[in-house]
Amino acid sequence: MTQTANSEAPKDASAPVVAQHEAMLNALPFDDTADFDDAARGFLGTLDHAKITSAQGRVVWSLEPYDFLSTEEAPATVNPSLWRQSRLNMRHGLFEVVPGVYQVRGLDIANMTLIEGDTGVIVVDTLTSIEGARAAMALYFQHRGVRPVAAVIFTHTHTDHWGGARGVLDDATLLSGRVPIIAPNFFMEHAVSENIIAGPAMLRRAQYQFGPFLARGARGQVDCGLGKTMATGAVALLRPTDLIIATGDRRSIDGVEFEFQMAPNSEAPAEMHFYVARYKLLNLAENCTHNFHNLLPFRGAEVRDALAWSKYLGEALQLWGGRAEAMCGQHHWPVWGERRIDTMIRQQRDLYKFAHDQTIRLMNHGLTATEIAETISLPKSLDGAWHTRGYYGHIRHNVKAIYQKYLGWYDANPVHLDPLPPVEAGSKYVEYMGGAEALLSRAKGDFAKGEFRFVAQAVSHLVFAEPDNQPARALLADTFEQLGYAAESATWRNAYLFGAQELRHGMPKAQPRPSMPRETLAALRTEQLWDVLGVRLNGPKAEGKHIVLNWKFTDTQESFVLALENSALTYTEGVQAATADASFTLGRGTLDEVIAKQTSFPEAAAAGKIKVIGNPIRLAELMDLMDEFPRMFEIVEPKRTMAS
Repeated sequence: MTQTANSEAPKDASAPVVAQHEAMLNALPFDDTADFDDAARGFLGTLDHAKITSAQGRVVWSLEPYDFLSTEEAPATVNPSLWRQSRLNMRHGLFEVVPGVYQVRGLDIANMTLIEGDTGVIVVDTLTSIEGARAAMALYFQHRGVRPVAAVIFTHTHTDHWGGARGVLDDATLLSGRVPIIAPNFFMEHAVSENIIAGPAMLRRAQYQFGPFLARGARGQVDCGLGKTMATGAVALLRPTDLIIATGDRRSIDGVEFEFQMAPNSEAPAEMHFYVARYKLLNLAENCTHNFHNLLPFRGAEVRDALAWSKYLGEALQLWGGRAEAMCGQHHWPVWGERRIDTMIRQQRDLYKFAHDQTIRLMNHGLTATEIAETISLPKSLDGAWHTRGYYGHIRHNVKAIYQKYLGWYDANPVHLDPLPPVEAGSKYVEYMGGAEALLSRAKGDFAKGEFRFVAQAVSHLVFAEPDNQPARALLADTFEQLGYAAESATWRNAYLFGAQELRHGMPKAQPRPSMPRETLAALRTEQLWDVLGVRLNGPKAEGKHIVLNWKFTDTQESFVLALENSALTYTEGVQAATADASFTLGRGTLDEVIAKQTSFPEAAAAGKIKVIGNPIRLAELMDLMDEFPRMFEIVEPKRTMAS
């Protein structure tokens, strides 16, 4: 392939990438079709192209753009192992796991599991969107008959597993309180906080993880490993009414006995597994799926505990090994048969244990995270199992997450203690290399040899030093593209290809960030609201200012002092300040309405919903010190506007 500057069209795969694909085709058991048989087993029916629309006619989910995946042979621009996984994730519709247990798959990145009781149906995880959940329930009712919802179970705290709950439970059912909503302990604390404090940065970074702005196709987004992509649509959080506290807890739900196992700080900070003896069914949520999961998603999160993850899978084997005849998760397709189930759990258990222990072993030999990633490789017994492949996580970035969990970002080499930021460093690197033309000349030579990883590093310095240098941007984009074509991990592919797209075309145009949904605000504790407000405070603008505000909430019976001092916003619960600048008495629900922009503070005060003593202008002065976070910011090039 000839690399040409200033060309914005996607390129073909280079000869080195094609050679890598050939090697993978020879190394992995592509003649093993068991996963395809399992993914199709029990099919009952589906929606045309899995297409789901909102009430306004907007498409919130469709697999039609992925029709290009119908061919078995991978194109040169997609890793053949990833192509295989992408085709498996195209199976969609309602499937029978065993008589009485059904799954809706392919109508979202996640699955909905439906377990029939004596009189109704128990819904496990409700997908991402309300529209998707309604479509899934309608599909189930179409093939199994209309049944009342007997309970809803949330296996863990990620939005794709609870966001569609209002599509399962209507207003009348919610008001009746007759349907329990069951979740692991600390579900609310983590569901509402995990993505809120750092939410703006996470959402931007997630664009690189999932590739929503990439075109679907053989030169674009093909999958995200766990499924196709994230669904769009309306999301609402429902508060659980029943928490599972400990491993061994049981619930009898509509005549069906559930045995639960807690798995906190594994794939999610609050997560649980369960076994249903009536159906000999084991559900390991998102901890035993058909890929190596990630220990630190590209969007950002707290590092997940690989050692604990492995131990939970080992405990599941102790609890239910040899008892389950079917195992399903909340992504991908089920596995049947006691021997196959036990083998998969053991391999997944050992996958996380191997990654953990070998990372720590090499770390204790003095290797850094990058050196460990270059050194470590899975044993053949794990590397050859399809479900251990790194489609969503990957051994090369999971070991870095483990290193970070134990030792943090600093590798102890003082050169990395306080390095120059990217723009300043880029300028010096370009100068040391003899200028932009010399750097580009050498980089083009290495590009032709397939040394894409170093070319990306070198040319990135030039882009940060000279962001408007079009030949540099074009070469870096082409380099990212080849790295994306080679990647087996869907998240790596999406990140590389989206980086290439932004270098060629700039950041996508995006709608302004919407207000936080009223339902999510209601789920936040008041302390969490103050924490969110605190991270929006612009410290330099607040220099030298001192503001004290009293708050009393009539519906929650809470009281707080909110204080700005030393450019930090702090709060104290259960007290009031005698010398406060202003005191506000209102319902907590009124504050939620103001934050959700359903009303304004002056309007609420004029309507008698807020009682004010003192100087209310002081609140306005405080709010003037708050930053509005941008929805988009530069990642593969310098920031055009720097925050201060």
